[in-house]
Amino acid sequence: MAVRIGELLLKEKRITVEQLQEALNHQRQHGGKLGLNLVKLGFVKDADITALLSKQYGVPSVMLADFEIDPAVVKLVPAETAQKYQIVPLARAGATLTIAMTDPTNVFAMDDIRFMTGYNVEPVVASEIAVLDAIERYYGKGGSGASVPSASALEVASKALEQIGILEASGDVEVLEELEEISADMLAKQGEEAPIIKLVNVLLMSAIQKGASDIHVEPYEKEVRVRYRIDGLLYNIMSPPMKFRDAITSRIKIMAKLDISEKRLPQDGRIKIRFQDNGTPKDIDFRVSCLPTLFGEKIVMRLLDKDKLMLDMTKLGFESESLVRFEAAIQRPWGMVLVTGPTGSGKTNTLYSSISRINTTETNIMTAEDPVEFNLMGVNQVQVRESIGLTFAAALRSFLRQDPNIILVGEIRDFETAEIAIKAALTGHLVLSTLHTNDAPSTVNRLMNMGIEPFLVASSLNLICAQRLVRRICKHCVEPNPTPPQALVHAGFTPDDSKSVVPQRGRGCDKCNNTGYKGRVGLYEVMEVTDELRELILVGASALELRKKAVEEGMLTLRQSGLRKVKDGVTTVDEVVRETVK
Repeated sequence: MAVRIGELLLKEKRITVEQLQEALNHQRQHGGKLGLNLVKLGFVKDADITALLSKQYGVPSVMLADFEIDPAVVKLVPAETAQKYQIVPLARAGATLTIAMTDPTNVFAMDDIRFMTGYNVEPVVASEIAVLDAIERYYGKGGSGASVPSASALEVASKALEQIGILEASGDVEVLEELEEISADMLAKQGEEAPIIKLVNVLLMSAIQKGASDIHVEPYEKEVRVRYRIDGLLYNIMSPPMKFRDAITSRIKIMAKLDISEKRLPQDGRIKIRFQDNGTPKDIDFRVSCLPTLFGEKIVMRLLDKDKLMLDMTKLGFESESLVRFEAAIQRPWGMVLVTGPTGSGKTNTLYSSISRINTTETNIMTAEDPVEFNLMGVNQVQVRESIGLTFAAALRSFLRQDPNIILVGEIRDFETAEIAIKAALTGHLVLSTLHTNDAPSTVNRLMNMGIEPFLVASSLNLICAQRLVRRICKHCVEPNPTPPQALVHAGFTPDDSKSVVPQRGRGCDKCNNTGYKGRVGLYEVMEVTDELRELILVGASALELRKKAVEEGMLTLRQSGLRKVKDGVTTVDEVVRETVK
């Protein structure tokens, strides 16, 4: 215990020096903490110790004997965890779980309970004898008796995942491919300690179980923060003790085959793990990025799950008329199709779906990607490595000597890549690529700003698709959410639609972690480059003029695509407003 209870009791003149010495002798013979022995010998009352602890720790005290705890709250914390940390869950209010502890400074216990339950933890203090009695009362006789040694926080976290059937044992996570010898002995030794291995395995497996797309491990001056990105938003998961910071980083870098002694430069790697999913082996890749920051290396791991790759274009979220235009463009023998949007908007999934749709034994498909996220059968994929001169432009030049029908360029970043891609599109190849722009019409101006001549842009472009991802309403707790017509008109609905449309929302349930959302769906702005639009591009029309003409020709904007999905009960007005503009 962080507080020296004997000294405090002496200072408060609650016991004498002789009584303290007798209690210490009793403790040596029978074990347990000093406070427990003082109460057993009758030198102090349980309430005295509780009040003293409350005063010293600065947290409220509680008399557990006076409490009747809801069995549903007791079930939130396993018996083994309660015994190991000497804690008892008292009550749950919203997202906060109140627990009675003998030592409210035990951050290991609070982190583990926060991690395994998903609730914020609010500690109150109680005496050891009261906690042990409560554990015996609510969990059975396994909780009584001598003091239980404090367990590793990492072991408890692992046990938590065992209970939800994800990780049966730490050995269930297998790193594929043998690791090379690591020269930095100390860092390697830290990264290979059993508790650290277990913690990193738990982080990976928990991310899979929660449906996360990214894991962020972020070091700060006084804490290490772990966050998961779930359905596009980041959530705090846990804060491991600071002393584990370097060991966690080293373990992840060892698994990703990175140089653990290099802490000054960014590094990229890949982890491939195999685990048991309901009794069947399953492989998942993690793309790892290490970035040196002020207080250590920030690590971001992107989960690449082949089973979650949606290759059916009809399920991505395209409106029917937009899908017809998109499919017609990728079926053409030559020209360029561009998919645009910010990082994490699903561009790669759309491109992979496109390739999957047109991949036949008669076509030669070549891709240049940085990095290659998924392996596609029948597609020749090249990993771009700028450090050795294998850039997008260099790969494209080689592709043209490989007799391709379809070329996919991961991203057009510069004039050289754009120029070669456009020339390929004009010489009998279908070119698919991505750009970072806000909407479809502004893509044309972006290409011209790169230095591409208007006549080349007008001649090569078949179609531009801008996209965003919004969260889907959870199907298990969906309910009507009547909204004032004026608010719907402000969002973009017509006055007539605003009277008849009843938006939906998610109430929040166990299936969606009480967020009301589960999964994501795409919003698509598909601009087919018609002859009229080509004429506007040739005369240097602005993005505003291009947008006006495209809408006249039937283009649905991102906002209109979102409002369609609100009308269909797929997403909420808030999500559409957050991701799009009118």
